[in-house]
Amino acid sequence: MIRDLLTELMLIPGLSGYEGRVATAIAAHLDRLGLPHRSDRLGNLMTTIPGDPALPSVMVFTHMDQLGFIVRKVEASGLIRLERLGGVPERALPAQAVVLSTDKGDIPGVIANKSHHATGPEEKYKVLPYADLYVDAGFSSADEALAAGVRIGTPVTYLPRVLPLHGNRIAGTSVDDRAGCAVLLALAAARLGKPGPTLHLVWSVQEEYNLRGVLPAATALQPDIALQIDLLLACDTPDMTGRGEVTLGGGPGISLYSFHGRGTLNGVIPHPALVKLAEAAAEAGGLPLQRSAHTGALTDLSYIQFMGQEGVACLDVGFPMRYSHSALEVVDTADLDGLTRLLDGMLDGITPDLALTRSP
Repeated sequence: MIRDLLTELMLIPGLSGYEGRVATAIAAHLDRLGLPHRSDRLGNLMTTIPGDPALPSVMVFTHMDQLGFIVRKVEASGLIRLERLGGVPERALPAQAVVLSTDKGDIPGVIANKSHHATGPEEKYKVLPYADLYVDAGFSSADEALAAGVRIGTPVTYLPRVLPLHGNRIAGTSVDDRAGCAVLLALAAARLGKPGPTLHLVWSVQEEYNLRGVLPAATALQPDIALQIDLLLACDTPDMTGRGEVTLGGGPGISLYSFHGRGTLNGVIPHPALVKLAEAAAEAGGLPLQRSAHTGALTDLSYIQFMGQEGVACLDVGFPMRYSHSALEVVDTADLDGLTRLLDGMLDGITPDLALTRSP
């Protein structure tokens, strides 16, 4: 189920602020499960599975959007200039295939890479700023681009692709965080008819843009507990071994510390009761539980923790992923299956005596 869901969702363009097509696909799955759903003004998609009111309410969420670009200018030649949206890695952009999502349909293009035969020695190891790059979609003039539906403000993403790798592994576009979207759908199916806390499931928007798109949903739902699904940096490639111990295929994990530190002083130190809940669920389910702590990344959970009069008990849960924010990220679907089981077990483990206050 997870692999098919992930493949379906990865093939849908959904730039931050333009998540509608992804939300429509997810809503169709909720309809098949018989779960009513609604969207707010920002586009957050929500469904609630009612539970025991004596238990703390839980919101589990993940983001639908992906990073990319916005059309900044269409040159008279028909070549297209871009503005970056989100943490796009500039060193990996030249020669990448992209898609321009217009009102008239999706248009493929390529981020130009200067012809090798004309590249001087001083240029070979230089990273071009994104503002110097342009997209060639085959147009010969600005009028042709305009007639095709390309305008200033048109959303642009990596061309959606899914590449099956060996075993359970998949490379493709927007694993971050369509993998989380697939896990959340699988969790919805697993929780139907089961006792437990009231469960709010949210597929959120604009995480890659400003990390705050989910806030209206959290404000409306007022959960006691919030669990956020996103990637954990896999540290099992030569360039990542010093960053931690998370391995692809090693099972689901939790974040024990996150901090951005690059202009945004925010992060998440998880609630200790939720760490223990995850550890107990993993042990009971016979699941490995990987542990991550890193600087340089941030999720929207970092803002939810401060909401309400008492705050919200928070924990980032996740799946290992390689090559974050590149056009081809890599995930192991067995880790996603394990993450679904972990979340299901955590929800089963919530009892009235779960202490969310931190008093002595």
